Amino acid sequence: MADQQVDARGLNCPMPIVKTAQAVKGLASGQTLEVIATDPGSVKDMAAWSKTTGNEIIEQSADGGVFRFVFRKK
Repeated sequence: MADQQVDARGLNCPMPIVKTAQAVKGLASGQTLEVIATDPGSVKDMAAWSKTTGNEIIEQSADGGVFRFVFRKK
């Protein structure tokens, strides 16, 4: 189970990334954040955000149009 969760279902770009970035700010280094999104663009957006910020994607899955990401804060 992640330390914190962001429910970005129903939100379109750029809101899933905005909410993810806001939530990560409140985490300590090494803590995890689970993000649930329904925007198909979030797959590319989350990968790019992870690469840019250094916050690692440690889990990623898709099930019926729902995308799940788990990040570890750098």
